[in-house]
Amino acid sequence: MHPATAKWYDRRDSVYIEFCVADSKDVKINFEKAKFVFSYLGGIDQVKHENEVDLFEAIDQNESMHKRTDRSVLCCLRKAEPGKAWPRLTKEKAKLTWLSVDFNNWKDWEDDSDEELGNFDRFSEMMNNMGGEDDLPDLDVADDDESADSDDEKMPDLE
Repeated sequence: MHPATAKWYDRRDSVYIEFCVADSKDVKINFEKAKFVFSYLGGIDQVKHENEVDLFEAIDQNESMHKRTDRSVLCCLRKAEPGKAWPRLTKEKAKLTWLSVDFNNWKDWEDDSDEELGNFDRFSEMMNNMGGEDDLPDLDVADDDESADSDDEKMPDLE
């Protein structure tokens, strides 16, 4: 089995993982308290891919969810302790070749206002209202330009 390529980013109340899998079939996602398992069939030969991650911190597996599109599967892992930053996705500091940080969505939110606390609720509502296999809209509510010029911005571990 091969792992699927993925990008992740951190928010106050959730961690988002996007698996870049086109035309995935038989998608299975298992949310556990401190572990996350993603598997699917894909490619021309319909090869089975699986990613198993021991998470940096605990999640609320009952509040975590996912949305499949034609080109990816976006997972929203609800943090058990909202407001606590995750410097990496995994418990171990080992570099995973299939995992990278989604710098387009990464944001140093520790210095921001509480304005993003409703992102999970908007994500949940959006997933309930979406029909078909359309791309997900942008979840960011603040302009990225505000923090882009800051030299002292914290960078995440690349695991």
